[in-house]
Amino acid sequence: MRTDGEVFAPKLWSMFQEGYGVDRLRADLIAGLTVAIVALPLSMAIAIASGVTPAMGLYTAVAGGFLVSALSGSRHQIGGPAGAFIVLVAATAARHGVDGLILATALSGLMLIAAGWLRLGGFVKYIPYPVTIGFTAGIAVIIFASQVKDLLGLTLAGPEPGDILGKFAAFGAASDAVNGAAMAISLGVIAAIALLKRLAPRAPNLLIAVAAATLIGYAFDLPIATIGSRFGGIPRNLPAPALPNLALDKILAVLPDAASFALLGAIESLLSAVVADGMTGRRHRSNIELVGQGVANIGSALFGGFCVTGTIARTATNVRAGATSPIAGMAHALFLLGFMAMLAPLAAYIPLAALAGVLASVAWNMIEKPAVVALLRSSLGDALVLTVTFLLVVFRDLTEGILAGFLIGSVLFIDRMSKQARVAIAEQGPKTPEDEDAPLPSDNPDIIAYRLEGVFFFGAAASMGAVLDRISDGAKIFILDVAAAAYIDSTAANVIEGMARKANRRGVRVIIAGARADVEAILRAHHAAPPLIAFAPSVEAAFTLANANQGQA
Repeated sequence: MRTDGEVFAPKLWSMFQEGYGVDRLRADLIAGLTVAIVALPLSMAIAIASGVTPAMGLYTAVAGGFLVSALSGSRHQIGGPAGAFIVLVAATAARHGVDGLILATALSGLMLIAAGWLRLGGFVKYIPYPVTIGFTAGIAVIIFASQVKDLLGLTLAGPEPGDILGKFAAFGAASDAVNGAAMAISLGVIAAIALLKRLAPRAPNLLIAVAAATLIGYAFDLPIATIGSRFGGIPRNLPAPALPNLALDKILAVLPDAASFALLGAIESLLSAVVADGMTGRRHRSNIELVGQGVANIGSALFGGFCVTGTIARTATNVRAGATSPIAGMAHALFLLGFMAMLAPLAAYIPLAALAGVLASVAWNMIEKPAVVALLRSSLGDALVLTVTFLLVVFRDLTEGILAGFLIGSVLFIDRMSKQARVAIAEQGPKTPEDEDAPLPSDNPDIIAYRLEGVFFFGAAASMGAVLDRISDGAKIFILDVAAAAYIDSTAANVIEGMARKANRRGVRVIIAGARADVEAILRAHHAAPPLIAFAPSVEAAFTLANANQGQA
């Protein structure tokens, strides 16, 4: 398989070809352990926030995380459950059950593999920057809203509403039942994470904060909900692999959710790979990345996990910890499996308020505050795309937010590019012996020459076509220099063909000058070719041809 101009070669084989020794192995194991310490509480917290068991979060991190590191297109990519998926996972589990969620995960893996084989990885980069910032901020708000119940230790009268306005209405109705101990634990975890990040940035602040909260909760026998009281603890190992429910009606029901998983997974994993590239100086292979993510999602589903993707925070932690190869990410998954085997009984005592504090901190850090401020200040268009994406993600749907933001961004881009196209008076360059006698435009009123500049495409076609019609009126020979046109599409070629036909009916001869091979090919494809139009290699040659035609006349 060829991707990005390269022949597919397994990362591990190429790594050993470069000379992989004991020193690099030691560095990778240390990095893997560091990332596993971060991933342990985070994987359980994301799973709980997604409406599934903490065990499923660990299954996802172990099975999916191992395959992401082994097969993805980035050497430093760390995969696992991601905060960006919380909304989608929770909605899918609520609509279709856990078996439907697992099936949607497997189907999204097939979609990602297909996208990689079709070499669609490069297209993800066309998503506008304000869209990525807007949906990330929107997801952060939703994550925080999903944790308010456990942050405050609330007991709701009924099921927690899915929409954000309904959530806060339910929280307000239950505000008299705030659990002071739970709130103290969650606020303490948030403060500890922030303090450790500032004073000891290399310390595993998430694990330290959760461990301290667990000790305090156990020592003082605080009346707070724990993993054990709500979920009965976590298992010591992975379940045996099993196929999801492959009933046709179930497949058709979860297809839209699978497509959403695949779209968001592609965006998130490729953004994470780009971050890793910036930190390491390497270059990931986007289509291989999609294939690897697809296999990882299928693997996660087989072991009872949900959707897995490359995670920016854990990937950055991996790089900063000194990782040199995919071995670090694979080791992180194996360390997590070891933690499950050794620490499963202790995990039952972890307060849910502590994990809610972890996710509240994650949500705050997900919002790229400087980028939001810069986009709001940069232009009205960027601010509009950011705002619409953010509001739709928060109040409607993640996929709708991305699609609407992309659509608005595309329309604004088309408008901006259409204004870059213009027509200017063409001037001859230095004369060659062949056209030494060719006059300047002002020397011969029957010959007019104009230069087409910028991108002449469907967005500019209508206005530019009207301009060309007016210019060609009143001349006997009209020269259009397209050498400075960066691009001409089929709509523009059709406009030029229509202008030439109108000009011919008025007795005006049209000459296209300086057309590159690709431009001439598209013009000819739309019948803008001899005898309707004459071609000349340059504007000077066009004047020579124009004078010759006048002499013959």
